[in-house]
Amino acid sequence: MCVREAGNWKNAQEGAFSSVLQPDKSISEQEPSREEMAVETDEKVKIKFPFPYTPYPIQEEFMAKLYQVLEAGKVGIFESPTGTGKSLSLICGALTWLQDFEERRRQEESQLLAAELNEKNMIEQPKMCNTEPAGSQTREPEWITQFVQKREEKEMIQRLKEEQLRRKKREERLEQIRHNVQLKYASKRKRIEEEETEQLLQHSKDILSNLGESGTLEPLDQNEEELILVEYESDEEKRVGSRLGEEEDDDIEEEHITKIYYCSRTHSQLAQFVHEVQKSPFGKETRLVSLGSRQNLCVNEEVRRLGAIQLINDRCMEMQKNKCEKKSVDEETEGKKRRVSRTVCPFYSYEHMQFLRDEVLAEVKDIEQLVNLGKEAKACPYYGSRHAIPAAQLVVLPYQMLLHEATRNASGIKLKDQVVIIDEAHNLVDTLTCIYSAQISGSQLCCSHSQLLQYMERYRKRLKAKNLMYIKQILFLLEKFVTVLGGNVNQNPNTQSIPQAGVQMKSINDFLFQCQIDNINLFKVQRYCEKSLISRKLFGFVERYGASRALKPKKEDQKMMGLQNFLQTLNKRQGKEVASAPEEAEDDQPKMASPLMHIEGFLAALTNANQDGRVILTKQGTVAQSSLKFLLLNPAVHFAKVLKECRAVIVAGGTMQPVADFREQLLVCAGVGNERIEEFSCGHVIPPDNILPIILCNGPTNQQLEFTYEKRNLPQMVDETGRILCNLCNIVPGGVVCFFPSYEYEKQVYTHWEKTGLLTRLAAKKKIFQEPKRANQVEQVLAEYAKCIKRCSQAGGPMTGALLFSVVGGKMSEGINFSDDLGRCVIMVGMPYPNIKSPELQEKIAYLDKTMPKTAGEAPGRMLVENLCMKAVNQSIGRAIRHQKDFASIVLLDHRYTRPSVLNKLPQWIKSRTQVKLNFGAAFAALRKFHCETRARYETLAS
Repeated sequence: MCVREAGNWKNAQEGAFSSVLQPDKSISEQEPSREEMAVETDEKVKIKFPFPYTPYPIQEEFMAKLYQVLEAGKVGIFESPTGTGKSLSLICGALTWLQDFEERRRQEESQLLAAELNEKNMIEQPKMCNTEPAGSQTREPEWITQFVQKREEKEMIQRLKEEQLRRKKREERLEQIRHNVQLKYASKRKRIEEEETEQLLQHSKDILSNLGESGTLEPLDQNEEELILVEYESDEEKRVGSRLGEEEDDDIEEEHITKIYYCSRTHSQLAQFVHEVQKSPFGKETRLVSLGSRQNLCVNEEVRRLGAIQLINDRCMEMQKNKCEKKSVDEETEGKKRRVSRTVCPFYSYEHMQFLRDEVLAEVKDIEQLVNLGKEAKACPYYGSRHAIPAAQLVVLPYQMLLHEATRNASGIKLKDQVVIIDEAHNLVDTLTCIYSAQISGSQLCCSHSQLLQYMERYRKRLKAKNLMYIKQILFLLEKFVTVLGGNVNQNPNTQSIPQAGVQMKSINDFLFQCQIDNINLFKVQRYCEKSLISRKLFGFVERYGASRALKPKKEDQKMMGLQNFLQTLNKRQGKEVASAPEEAEDDQPKMASPLMHIEGFLAALTNANQDGRVILTKQGTVAQSSLKFLLLNPAVHFAKVLKECRAVIVAGGTMQPVADFREQLLVCAGVGNERIEEFSCGHVIPPDNILPIILCNGPTNQQLEFTYEKRNLPQMVDETGRILCNLCNIVPGGVVCFFPSYEYEKQVYTHWEKTGLLTRLAAKKKIFQEPKRANQVEQVLAEYAKCIKRCSQAGGPMTGALLFSVVGGKMSEGINFSDDLGRCVIMVGMPYPNIKSPELQEKIAYLDKTMPKTAGEAPGRMLVENLCMKAVNQSIGRAIRHQKDFASIVLLDHRYTRPSVLNKLPQWIKSRTQVKLNFGAAFAALRKFHCETRARYETLAS
């Protein structure tokens, strides 16, 4: 019984301590379920949440529900509109629970350790007085039986003592860092002395190395030696520890304490969250760690200058490898053969990173502060922050780092019995789909084949047998991929025309059979790519021989001329493509260091289960323009691992409606029962009179508003939309934001209004701005838009503000705040349904119709399309109301919004105040009254 109870403590981390003190009770009596605990919490104790100011009632409800879900170990879907203090509610609710959890655990530890002392005398009693009858001497003594029963419990107690000791040392160290400024200066002075000594030693070694190598000849120079693949010894993954060297001590192996992982979409959102933590009552004592990519955290300027994230990652890994090899190679002996000039990162120092770790835990820091600290401490923030994860209470990190399993494991993130909070989670399904999908072009396939073939030919005699075997397998795979696209790897992909263009959808198995590669173990090939670092070696090779400078006139080097010319042709072609579409350049993925890196992602995707994904073959124009894409259909298989390991998972957002997609596609498909799912949605803090949502069914000339794909381009529909905008701009002060379903439709409407002169009439009242396609122009447009509105409000006159044309799903539909006068009215033109003819969407619809049950008689595929539309609408119209004193009107231009299935998918705080207007006159009157009265009321309050 005691052994089982000890195991229970390790898994559930609660309840077993008290059970040890009551050994006669059954397990079910000793340890109440998480649901029972939550009920007891609600009924017996009213939780007090520390807060920087008096919270709104909805914030108190939010925190109480959050506490209950965390205590019960459930999955919570939380919706709290922007402006209602969602971040602070998450911080104060979650950290209050964590504090209480840690306090309960400390008390139970103390009780268990005290009970252990009392039991020592009981163990000795059988030895001192043996009163067993003579006939029972053959049985084992009672004290041995007790010892065996208590062995697991004693091991647990020993672990508790060790953990207490580590915790005490850590707290003393952090307290010393917080208050002892002299300690910081001493550490800094010691680092400077070490750097000076290291520089002198390196200078001496360089001199000796130069003297020792004079007059020697070498078949390959040092840079080229690094391109050779090392012997690949095994197909099985080796367990590689995270130790940095012999100098590392056991402190880095510290056990992960119970913590909260908070993740969001962007680094700016994470930085904003950290600032909220700093301002909260928990800002002084919480051990918070901010994680990020090397691109955001690297402080080595040589590496940062590489720009592309893949190049930065590879260079960083290479420098680590150089440091490890430097310890194992006798440099004096090696120096006689050739000069050793492999670069190691000066910031990758164990001692300095331990100092950085302690500084991070001692005081809450955001990414920018962490980078500055790394520069000052001469320590790597990327690795230093990872060392702080075990002892941290709150870990802040981007979506991808937590959701992508390989990245999660590489970062040292352990989710077992931890809490995960995913903020801005409205796009979670799409995010998971994108993370585990992959696309490669015919140009990348041909380029990789040419590079790898030339690499193998040049170094064939230096490569071991297994390396050659795997390289030939990869070459075979690339050749078959190009063949299935209708091309030939031995010809330039830019000049190979595709006779029959089209799109084909294949299951994974069908694709492998069509390519005739079903006999190749893709798992082993993928593992080889990861362990051998072949793509990085290949990039170094191409960097050397694919450059514009002339090659040495050696016989082997002459073989490289074909590769050089081929790469130059591809570069010219790619340059033309980029030049022809500069507005799309900002949205492209970061340029890969080598095309093979992209292809490795595609190979990994092909190892998914056959039913969970599809391969899309797109043939168009030339082989270079054609592509292979893996589409993940079931993101739940990857999210299930997070749900299974974590104690509790919270997904939160300003607008989570409609939640059906998320609930069905991620939670139910991952095996989460309905009893474990909790939903919470709170209203807004603004008064009911501060918002006026209107569904407009007809325009000024009584033209019915129905922006279907067939009707939206009709001249009478476009003209009617223009009349509505002209009338609304006459009565709405400040800024008006008008959302169109797509960039293409916005361009068509804009061009039509230019010809009819309607833009001129609009410009008389509002200066017109258009959302740019390039991300780096968004801030400039927004700044000019805001300046115009401010200038018009101060100067008066006929022009009352500005009109901004935006696109649903574009740069300004998410993450941009049109607060106060920047967005007094938001207009939604039509319903932004996704392209139903898209092969990806069609396959997703077919997959859902096949695997998911109908809801209220409606097919899952049909619901998916409608939910995607309404999610986009909710994100766009939520841009206007951003704080308690804000006010705005929302106008939905399409009679289809009145359908119950559509209306019910609006956020509750908007839906409850929505008015349906069948004719424009009634809508115009209501809007004019709303803006006149609301503006007058706030001007009176301000004065």
